[in-house]
Amino acid sequence: IAIKNGAKGVVIFNQADGGVLLTGTASVTGEMISIPAVCIGKEKGFELKEKLKRGKKIEAHIQMTNHSDLIKARNVIATLKGSELPDEKIIIGGHLDSWDLATGAIDNGIGSFAILDIARAFQANKLRPKRTIQFVMFMGEEQGLLGSTHMVDEAVKNGSIENIKYMFNIDMGGNPIGVNAGGKLRDTTFFKAMGEEIAAVDTLYKNRFSNRSGLHSDHQPFMLEGVPILSVIGNLDRSIYRCYHADCDDFNLVNKDHITNTARFGTMILFALANADQLPAVKMDSETTKQFMIDNNLEEPLRIAGEWKWE
Repeated sequence: IAIKNGAKGVVIFNQADGGVLLTGTASVTGEMISIPAVCIGKEKGFELKEKLKRGKKIEAHIQMTNHSDLIKARNVIATLKGSELPDEKIIIGGHLDSWDLATGAIDNGIGSFAILDIARAFQANKLRPKRTIQFVMFMGEEQGLLGSTHMVDEAVKNGSIENIKYMFNIDMGGNPIGVNAGGKLRDTTFFKAMGEEIAAVDTLYKNRFSNRSGLHSDHQPFMLEGVPILSVIGNLDRSIYRCYHADCDDFNLVNKDHITNTARFGTMILFALANADQLPAVKMDSETTKQFMIDNNLEEPLRIAGEWKWE
């Protein structure tokens, strides 16, 4: 939008206290943009705003060099074959990559390592649900959902997209107290009943439920193909999120009990879904998916990102 309106550069000031700086890119497509975009701390941002209010002229001189090169990266996939419906797949995934300035502990170390521990829990307990489960660590999420988009593109190409019945994404989710079920649900009975069973095992799980659909994580390419999506409602301290894409996203933010709960409750949720007699949602066709995006106010951001596929 800034480029379209003739801006020569963009200065973003962060909303976190203490001079915390964001890293990443101002691009939403994974491509380089044509103008410089820099981040400054919250305090400096308000200082600049006050100067502008007083009518002071401010000049910014930005000199920056970026390198964007192709590299080879791989999704890591482990498959547990279903006992009764092996052709029906539930994908559970989280992304491995993080930004340069950020160390990636919360975004998304806690998610990707929860995927690993959930896979270990299935093996240790010899769980063999009806449907096939694929445990995936995606690469290139921060650069434009590259790993998950590749997986979906390949599934569309070979026709196996119809076999993917659900996508369970764990991105910055920790210490779950409920689930968010995106997509068009038949009803909410399945998730409420499942939550009651989990809460009966451990009252730390509060059986919260929401039905929202957003963008900018590895569930997005699946959602755009009409695949129902699922994520956890986390219960991390809000102060942790001030370190999103920042140098303070450090291992000292990781709480052992929280990541253990993600693995425990995540295993229960995944097993219930993969073993359900009837799934709580089904894949939407293209026109229904289009209307779903419109109803959830996702058309404009998808168009800006060049991801709107209906014309």
